Amino acid sequence: MNRIFKACCVLLSTITLGYSQSKNEFPVVKLEHNATIIIDKKDAKVVDIAAKILINDVYQVSGVKLQLSARNSPYVIVAGTIGSHKLLNKWIKEGKLDSSPVENKWETFSIQVLNNPSKDIQKALVVLGSDRRATAYGLLELSRKVGVSPWEWWADVKPDKQAEIILKQEPIIYGEPSVKYRGIFLNDEDWGLQRWAALNYEPEIGDIGPKTYAKIFELLLRLRANTFWPAMHKCTQAFYSYPKNKETADNYAMVVGSSHAEPMLCNINAEWNHKTMGEYRYDTNSENVKNLFRERARQTADYESIYTVGMRGEHDSPMIVGEDDTQSQVKLLEQVIFDQREILRSNSEQKTVKPQAFVPYKEVLKYYKKGLKLPDDITLVWTDDNYGYIRQLSNPSEQKRGGGAGVYYHTSYWGRPHDYLWLNSTNPVLMWEEMFKAYDFNSREIWILNCGDIKPHEYNIELFLDMAWDITNFKNSQDVKKHRFNWATREFGLKHAQQITNLMIEYDNLAFKRRPEFMAWSQVEPVTKAKPTELTHIFYGDEVTKRIAAYQQLIDSVEVLKNDIAVNKQDAFYQLIYYPVIGAASLNHKWLYAYRNEFSASQGRFSAKYYAEKSKEAYNRIILETKYFNQDLKQGKWKNIMNSAPRNLPVFSLPSMKFPNRNDKLSLGIALEGYEMELNNNTINSFADVLPIFNAYTKNSYFIDVFLKKEGTLKWEAKPKADWISLSKTSGVLNSDKPEERLLVSIDWEKVPKGEDKKEAPLGHDFQLIPPSFKVNSAIEFITNDENYSVGVSVFNPKFSELKDYKGFVEDKGYVVINAENYTKKQNGLDATYEIIEGLGYTGASVVALPRRVSPQVLKTDILSKSPVLMYDFYIFNFGEVSINIQAVPTHAQFEGRGVRCAVSVDDAPPEIIDFETIGRSADWKDNVLKNAAVQTAKQILDRPGKHTLKVWMVDPGVLIDQILIDLGGWKSSYAFPEETKI
Repeated sequence: MNRIFKACCVLLSTITLGYSQSKNEFPVVKLEHNATIIIDKKDAKVVDIAAKILINDVYQVSGVKLQLSARNSPYVIVAGTIGSHKLLNKWIKEGKLDSSPVENKWETFSIQVLNNPSKDIQKALVVLGSDRRATAYGLLELSRKVGVSPWEWWADVKPDKQAEIILKQEPIIYGEPSVKYRGIFLNDEDWGLQRWAALNYEPEIGDIGPKTYAKIFELLLRLRANTFWPAMHKCTQAFYSYPKNKETADNYAMVVGSSHAEPMLCNINAEWNHKTMGEYRYDTNSENVKNLFRERARQTADYESIYTVGMRGEHDSPMIVGEDDTQSQVKLLEQVIFDQREILRSNSEQKTVKPQAFVPYKEVLKYYKKGLKLPDDITLVWTDDNYGYIRQLSNPSEQKRGGGAGVYYHTSYWGRPHDYLWLNSTNPVLMWEEMFKAYDFNSREIWILNCGDIKPHEYNIELFLDMAWDITNFKNSQDVKKHRFNWATREFGLKHAQQITNLMIEYDNLAFKRRPEFMAWSQVEPVTKAKPTELTHIFYGDEVTKRIAAYQQLIDSVEVLKNDIAVNKQDAFYQLIYYPVIGAASLNHKWLYAYRNEFSASQGRFSAKYYAEKSKEAYNRIILETKYFNQDLKQGKWKNIMNSAPRNLPVFSLPSMKFPNRNDKLSLGIALEGYEMELNNNTINSFADVLPIFNAYTKNSYFIDVFLKKEGTLKWEAKPKADWISLSKTSGVLNSDKPEERLLVSIDWEKVPKGEDKKEAPLGHDFQLIPPSFKVNSAIEFITNDENYSVGVSVFNPKFSELKDYKGFVEDKGYVVINAENYTKKQNGLDATYEIIEGLGYTGASVVALPRRVSPQVLKTDILSKSPVLMYDFYIFNFGEVSINIQAVPTHAQFEGRGVRCAVSVDDAPPEIIDFETIGRSADWKDNVLKNAAVQTAKQILDRPGKHTLKVWMVDPGVLIDQILIDLGGWKSSYAFPEETKI
């Protein structure tokens, strides 16, 4: 069957203002008449719910309320499940409707137009479902087609008004879905969803109850999801403590499951009573534990559920057992699973095993690896490491299991090394890469996304569920960008779609380098105070200031966009785009300006006060916007939904500020890139009086800061002593409003004298000590009041014939930096090749060896003969031992027997294997997930200056190579690698 479902089904052409009698056109709303919706009372409750949602959606678009009727009219929308709709059964029997494409399929539906199917019906728009959910999905597919977003309630996306709605509908089959069970897990709901429901949306219960769940289930139906793990923190009553909850779930055809810490649908945090039940231990108190399991199995016997088997301790902790040896724990866990399955069998009329899941997470994974025997029909649900990197997937043997496999994935997390509970900061391309990989290794039974409070995870939720519905629309990384563009088009119109897409891609790229909630450099469990940033102030253009500028550009862009968004889209734009961007930018600015404040104070800059004020301004902006979200947006609809300081961690506080010692004299301060100390005119042979050397091959520029050392007004002037020195500004005035200014110094390479004409580089010189024949010196004079300062300028401008037409990478100040996607050439391996992943990595792209299923190559002879290889030409002026630093995206090994390895060599040297794998929650793993980067190093000997070729070989497929830094001894401390040194 041809599955032609598209990720974004809302096409502008589906809503037209004219009507012709084309056989595939159907008038939903027309001036002369409107369609009637026909469902069957014998069909499932969810079909009735979906039909009423469609009626309301059509009303939002057109102002016309369609009738839900059993009577025929000239134009009818007929929706039903095979075997449950009298009229559709009749048409199938008469041969007017073909049910074979959807019959006996899982969640498969067709939509088509029938012309004159009976004497009193001129046109019928038919939705035929293989089961109850399929029929509901089909009705809500029509909602999309009339222009209503799945987020119409949860993000207040209001549709554009239309006088008429005429759908163009070719016969299409939708399904089967790529993943059988697809859904979300509400978690860490304490600060948003639970408070909003208890105090605002469902105060009659004072909790997340059936009214709240009904709106959640409606959203899931609109997103073609079918599975749900309910909220389970202590602030929320257990899902089954409210009888209406399970009835509501069944009405919406939701399959209820539970997390790894909630066996048999039991919320241990809320439901285990120590006074009446004793200790929550299976080795000493199994009967009371089984009683709880029995009661839940009885309550849920008539409902669709997935039962998590196994057992952990309370509060997401290890299971308490009497003996400490692993084999005893394995045997006890096997007994737990056996008893749980017996309980389920005894509560099933069919005596068949209901869907069950086993989550090998934390210590349970250890037990599984130690030989725990798991029945074949149980689904293995693998997990990520809580930060978006899947720990393990099914090996070839496990891929054949009858129960299959699935994935539990996070875009929100509470725990070490640090929470990220406020904003969505998981890169969509990373999620795509990991979930596509999971699908490739047959994890296709269950996909669950831990999305915290739902808001503000809207886009990633939809992407996750769209992938689960039809993975064929997401074959490569560029498809994620297309999906984002289609999403932006649907929500805000074609006019702004590209701007919004570009804006959010930059948002994702910045968050990938450091999530906003990690900007205090603190950790949790235990909670630590804020620490100094790893971003450098003084090298490579000042990482702190560059990040400030990048986020300021986001703020400027989103504010311009907001002013141009249509009135009916303003509330949605605020929730889906504006608030997340402003929140992330402001949290970054708060800390980045605080770091600038501290650094400025250490140099005696009066501007320390300015940066303190900017930090507080960003802090107040978060409070202001969150207050608007909670109190004013939609007249208080979302009161209490947004908390911008979950757990009140140090990252959310106002940083402490520092101020310089009082200076009695109004004077000019000068600070140069590359030096922590300011330029001191009274110091003989100062180390801070010369800019880093300018390289003709990289054509770099450097900054000079001029600043006040005391409040007042001061004029300054800068005079280059050579016409080839270019300054972004040559004079100015500093005062309280502008206490400092940054100048950029660059070189006019057409004017600077060239060095001697040489065939190749000099032998083994320190780049900072280039011989006079390759170096040109001059200076910039700074004048203010009665003081003069001189800043040296040195230019490396040789004339090497070897580099005349050279297009590779070149040494600059003792290092070479390469973006992995910019290879000089590549060579395919026996069964694999390198491909570029767009949108993932510090440079906006990374390189990966595919397909993932090929065998690793570990022996050096096999690496040379069978592995694909990337080649990078580079040119150096020094030689000797160098460090080859490879930065990778910190993924994990796919399963035992595979790793996260590549190999490197220079020229004809043998490959040296580099391994990025980490073990458990080690210090390296913590560093990696906080930075979204793993860096490993290999040593190589370069015996001469000049041209060389770096080779990066595949060892394990699937390793994501991001950047490369060849350090010849010149790389200074920085958070990220310096910019690429490419001619």
